[in-house]
Amino acid sequence: MNFEGLDPGLAEYAPAMHSALDPVLDAHLNPSLLQNVELDPEGVALEALPVQESVHIMEGVYSELHSVVAEVGVPVSVSHFDLHEEMLWVGSHGGHATSFFGPTLERYSSFQVNGSDDIRQIQSLENGILFLTKNNLKYMARGGLIIFDYLLDESEDMHSLLLTDSSTLLIGGLQNHILEIDLNTVQETQKYAVETPGVTIMRQTNRFFFCGHTSGKVSLRDLRTFKVEHEFDAFSGSLSDFDVHGNLLATCGFSSRLTGLACDRFLKVYDLRMMRAITPLQVHVDPAFLRFIPTYTSRLAIISQSGQCQFCEPTGLANPADIFHVNPVGPLLMTFDVSASKQALAFGDSEGCVHLWTDSPEPSFNPYSRETEFALPCLVDSLPPLDWSQDLLPLSLIPVPLTADTLLSDWPAANSAPAPRRAPPVDAEILRTMKKVGFIGYAPNPRTRLRNQIPYRLKESDSEFDSFSQVTESPIGREEEPHLHMVSKKYRKVTIKYSKLGLEDFDFKHYNKTLFAGLEPHIPNAYCNCMIQVLYFLEPVRCLIQNHLCQKEFCLACELGFLFHMLDLSRGDPCQGSNFLRAFRTIPEASALGLILADSDEASGKGNLARLIQRWNRFILTQLHQDLQELEVPQAYRGAGGSSFCSSGDSVIGQLFSCEMENCSLCRCGSETVRASSTLLFTLSYPEDKTGKNCDFAQVLKRSICLEQNTQAWCDNCEKYQPTIQTRNIRHLPDILVINCEVNSLKEADFWRMQAEVAFKMAIKKHSGEISKNKEFALADWKELGSPEGMLMCPSIEELKNVWLPFSIQMKMTKNKGLDVCNWTDGDEMQWGPARAEEEHGVYVYDLMATVVHILDSRTGGSLVAHIKVGETYHQRKEVSEGVTHQQWYLFNDFLIEPIDKHEAVQFDMNWKVPAILYYIKRNLNSKYNLNIKNPIEANVLLAEASLARKQRKTHTTFIPLMLNEMPQVGDLVGLDAEFVTLNEEEAELRSDGTKSTIKPSQMSVARITCVRGQGPNEGIPFIDDYISTQEQVVDYLTQYSGIKPGDLDAKISSKHLTTLKSTYLKLRFLIDIGVKFVGHGLQKDFRVINLMVPKDQVLDTVYLFHMPRKRMISLRFLAWYFLDLKIQGETHDSIEDARTALQLYRKYLELSKNGTEPESFHKVLKGLYEKGRKMDWKVPEPEGQTSPKSKAWDGTGETGLGGL
Repeated sequence: MNFEGLDPGLAEYAPAMHSALDPVLDAHLNPSLLQNVELDPEGVALEALPVQESVHIMEGVYSELHSVVAEVGVPVSVSHFDLHEEMLWVGSHGGHATSFFGPTLERYSSFQVNGSDDIRQIQSLENGILFLTKNNLKYMARGGLIIFDYLLDESEDMHSLLLTDSSTLLIGGLQNHILEIDLNTVQETQKYAVETPGVTIMRQTNRFFFCGHTSGKVSLRDLRTFKVEHEFDAFSGSLSDFDVHGNLLATCGFSSRLTGLACDRFLKVYDLRMMRAITPLQVHVDPAFLRFIPTYTSRLAIISQSGQCQFCEPTGLANPADIFHVNPVGPLLMTFDVSASKQALAFGDSEGCVHLWTDSPEPSFNPYSRETEFALPCLVDSLPPLDWSQDLLPLSLIPVPLTADTLLSDWPAANSAPAPRRAPPVDAEILRTMKKVGFIGYAPNPRTRLRNQIPYRLKESDSEFDSFSQVTESPIGREEEPHLHMVSKKYRKVTIKYSKLGLEDFDFKHYNKTLFAGLEPHIPNAYCNCMIQVLYFLEPVRCLIQNHLCQKEFCLACELGFLFHMLDLSRGDPCQGSNFLRAFRTIPEASALGLILADSDEASGKGNLARLIQRWNRFILTQLHQDLQELEVPQAYRGAGGSSFCSSGDSVIGQLFSCEMENCSLCRCGSETVRASSTLLFTLSYPEDKTGKNCDFAQVLKRSICLEQNTQAWCDNCEKYQPTIQTRNIRHLPDILVINCEVNSLKEADFWRMQAEVAFKMAIKKHSGEISKNKEFALADWKELGSPEGMLMCPSIEELKNVWLPFSIQMKMTKNKGLDVCNWTDGDEMQWGPARAEEEHGVYVYDLMATVVHILDSRTGGSLVAHIKVGETYHQRKEVSEGVTHQQWYLFNDFLIEPIDKHEAVQFDMNWKVPAILYYIKRNLNSKYNLNIKNPIEANVLLAEASLARKQRKTHTTFIPLMLNEMPQVGDLVGLDAEFVTLNEEEAELRSDGTKSTIKPSQMSVARITCVRGQGPNEGIPFIDDYISTQEQVVDYLTQYSGIKPGDLDAKISSKHLTTLKSTYLKLRFLIDIGVKFVGHGLQKDFRVINLMVPKDQVLDTVYLFHMPRKRMISLRFLAWYFLDLKIQGETHDSIEDARTALQLYRKYLELSKNGTEPESFHKVLKGLYEKGRKMDWKVPEPEGQTSPKSKAWDGTGETGLGGL
């Protein structure tokens, strides 16, 4: 209805509009209402008002049956009788909806529809209820679940809706148009212009749409075109309500007076047959609402705001005796509705109460209502108790209802995924007061929560700082995207754009102009790429790992050595760590530590990358230490060093990284306990001081290494837990100092930011003091001073910003088992003696070698990159020129590699670039270790081996292993072919223009590898035909293209020669290292999936030998038919057949090109090949079809007898 011109007293209730969100008892509420109303502890009335037992309902006369409280003190804005069920719906000014069942008005459901706007109209449908607010249309189930939520423009002010049919809705309001909404598609289908704006009431008959306007007019519109057919100017002020029945239109409203708008006691009635007004009907109340109640006659019910109700005939005279009074709790009635059966009337007042008037003791709201569904009653009280301590107690004592429907637990595993509930955060007070003993923390209970009751959050709060998951707003402005300006381009997450050719046309050189190899990021759990690069550029680690080889199938040290070998061979082309990550996923400890990320978490950035890479760092060092302990290389460590720490049972990883610690526990009784331990890395422990004083990195590092803390611990002397002082001292300094920064919260980030600011001010003061001795210094002149034209070579201001980390630190073991640490800069003399006295005084200088940082980017979910100082030996191996001795810092961002200035490696803008891991190495470290690499792969890997398959028999053998006298030599030919299966399907999206864009390629795994002899008496006979066993789930065996069938890779049922991937990989590695030449078709993809890097001069690929520039690649099947008259790859592919065919094609290539000496004649052969292919659409004819050109004679020029096909 239109509320303009209503009783001014309604304005008193404006402050209570939103009280549904914070319910309190309104001051205007009649205290007598609360005599029999129970309120819950928070003040919301939940029980209905009981009816006095003495109330008697006279048949045929409307009387009050029930009154209930919807919301205490919140005005009722709309009421509606459900057209399908026996329910009454009411909406409040606070946006809350409540439903009541039956004439007893039992509360059925109650839920919030809108948090700020009032509900203006309700319409019931078969499957739910429509709620209209100011600029929102919401469709909700009767229980409160949202079916759809349609947001309108913010400028809209909607007041009324009209359901024209089961799926079409009209919405009107205080604007010059009416919207038509399709409820099936939830889309706007039409917008009708309204000449007279302000449609607040809409009705419909079989002839017209009726629109009531705020100007006092009622327009009649065509049902099809919505054009105005007639218009009645009912009132000069405003329209309050109208209704239509039969041929009569009755209206009530306000007329303009000198003092403003006044309620008009004349109802304007119109005859729709003649389209003219008839005699106005004078009533004895101030009409605010009116409805036709056609029972035996066409009665009109006229309601005033004060609660008076009068019944009269629209064409007769109103009788004062027909007036009855509704007793509202508040001073005003706000809404009125009539049920479809005309047996019940509903009134809502300004105090949140609903009054039900009926004309019979047991009314029904609808002539034919369907049955209402209720929640199942609780059965807990009626079930027998179960004693969970009794293991033999049958759980079948709890009855389960029989049902023919499929149970939720019957869902297939493919349609469900585990979603563990995230652990709640630890109370900040507990973290503040916690005392740590080793990795165990103790803290008093703050008693802020009930015991064993912790609330869980389904979603993280937007305002909470959780490991820098949110990027702070850019100072540039709110309209611009902050991450585009905050994160430098080279630090952003890089992705590979796939075309229909895959990776062949992706320009990796654009991202990497060096000769070092990047790592591809699309493999699952490739977040550790940066740490793999750090380990590779540690020369002793690289040599040690490449010298290692063991018999374990999934050995991370072996797989890392294979990957390092690929990085060595690469000349700028990216590598991928698929085999290493495959082995990584099989390690149970990795899964237990949460290091295995799901694809969805990795793609969306849900994983906490900073914590993840620090846990991975600790895990990989521990795992390599264990792997190398089992198979030690004693000659790797040749320096004496004078340390008693290095024992024969320790691995070289332990000698490089391990640090022996002495943990002392001193009880207050004086009892002291000392125990020894070792650690491979340290975690920074930050001081609690927040005063902002200078605290250099060396002090924090010393505090972290030599920890001292008070905690509760067991004392053998006292025989109970006592307060003890825990101290940790270092016995031996490691050669490589590894530090986890643990910047996982806002507190640590603020500490780094504050210390960087203090260091910046001190650096400015220091350099300005030096320069002022020679000339006047101004801050604006700083850039000139850092240039060659300047008087002094000083760092620029940009180089000094956000720097707290030193490039070098100096450490010394004292005589009393103490440790001294200080920052050290090049050119300074050691504080405890000259550099040449290093060994004698126990003084060591550690240089920063690598920093791993977490890049915060809300757009991509963040990423991990590494700054690495690459040494001379790596440049010497990659550079062509000799005598390269320089070192250079590089940024490694997956396959993006770029040289950087050394200051960039220690600059951490905590808004987007957060330190995670630091690597410091001793000076002259490489001189202590044997850096020679001896290839551990020997020729015996090619000899016969047992199959993993239980059912394999000798009769099934498809190959003859090499004998000792057949071992391949440099330059020998080997035919190679591989078949693959799919582990993960391709992820792609369809663009609007119909083209397909590959988001993530399918993940393939090698399933069969075949190597065929390329020369000798046994030429063409395979010596390797290995089926690769896999423990990962295969989603597609690609049988049509691979010939692999389900069961071929299962050791229990396979009849093939089944081996591990590592075993076959070693065979291929030996062949590569010995210098054989591989002949095959499409070997580039084969080697990529096998994860092998093969020098280009050892690959003879027939797909490129028989290829013309800028032309299509030709299939092996067509080449075999055209040149060899062979029909291959009939039903499926066979790798032995394909490898033999590739060898024969290579022989044919040598024949046609005269061993490559006549390229022009071979070019003519290729032209004939392409012409023939185009004519035949590159399809091989059926057996009874056309013969191949091989049947024709080849002349001496290389042209065919067919005239150069």
